[in-house]
Amino acid sequence: MIRGISFEIPNKYGRFLGDILKPFETDEYNWLVGGEEAYFIVDGQFEEALFAGAGEIWDGLTLKKLLEDNEYYIIFQDLKAFPQGKDIVDIKTYQDFLNSDCQLVLLVVDSCFVSIYCKDKKMAEDLFNNARDRGYDHVRYITDANDTRTGLSVW
Repeated sequence: MIRGISFEIPNKYGRFLGDILKPFETDEYNWLVGGEEAYFIVDGQFEEALFAGAGEIWDGLTLKKLLEDNEYYIIFQDLKAFPQGKDIVDIKTYQDFLNSDCQLVLLVVDSCFVSIYCKDKKMAEDLFNNARDRGYDHVRYITDANDTRTGLSVW
């Protein structure tokens, strides 16, 4: 069974999170920001942190604007999407993900390794096609058989 997708993005600054999430209705969800290390880029230089810290909850419209309208450099990033009005809970494992209202988990590790877990299989296909069409490397599905991740966090 398909759990999600994985791929590699270039190890440089850009608007990668916004690009990655293009097929997903980012603005229709509330987002839990987990462990992260990402920085705004201004005039080619690192500036302040993209997010203030772990445990922040962002509305989707604000997050979408942040991710699509700014350049940033990602080292680690953990974003989890919950339908508006649903309980936002910490997701530590794939089983936690399945048992929660969380619809999507996006993890970036070491600046370039991306894993996305998605409950909607059609959306997983759309995210896969988007990643492939953008020329990201090693785009593949994460399945029950090949998933080696033990936790759904970047730390």
